Amino acid sequence: MNMIHSAATLPALPSLPPVFQLQRQASGRLLFTGADGEAHAGVVPVRAFPLAAPDEGISLVSTEGHELAWIEQLQALPDALRALLQEELALRDFVPEITRLKSVSTFATPSIWAVETDRGDTTFVLKGEEDIRRLGRNALLIAGGQGVQYSVPDISALDRASRRLLERFL
Repeated sequence: MNMIHSAATLPALPSLPPVFQLQRQASGRLLFTGADGEAHAGVVPVRAFPLAAPDEGISLVSTEGHELAWIEQLQALPDALRALLQEELALRDFVPEITRLKSVSTFATPSIWAVETDRGDTTFVLKGEEDIRRLGRNALLIAGGQGVQYSVPDISALDRASRRLLERFL
C-alpha cells in the first residue's frame, strides 16, 4: 500500500510528489500505475469522511476492492492529479439537495416520493424509514431506492407542507 503523508501545516508546504500515476483512459475509467510499475484499470477514489472531511482521507481502490493508495490530504497532490481526482469524486458523490417535497404516495413504506431538488424534479422510492438518517440536528440524508442519496441540509428551511410530509417519517 502506497501512502502520502502530510503535516498539519499542509497549506504552507509545497505539493508532495505522488508515489503513483493516475490517468483517465479513453473508456473514462481511471488507470492507476504504482511505484512498482504495476497498472490497475478501473480504480475508484473513495472518501473516508465524505461529509465531515471531504478532502482528507481518500483511498484509491481497485476493482477487486483492494486499497492501492491512501491520500491523507487532497491538497497535497499536484494540481493536475488533484483536479482529476476531484472530477472523479464529483461524479461519484452525486447527492442532490431536496428543496421541496411535492407528494408522498403513502405514509407507510415503501412509498414513492416526488420531490424538487437543486438538480430538478424527480421521484424515488423510500424503502423504509431506516433509509432516512439524521446528520446533526437539522440535516438529513435520505437513501432512494435506486442508490441515490438525497440531502436535506436544513429541515427548517423547507416550506411548511414539506416539513409536515417529512415529519410523518421521522
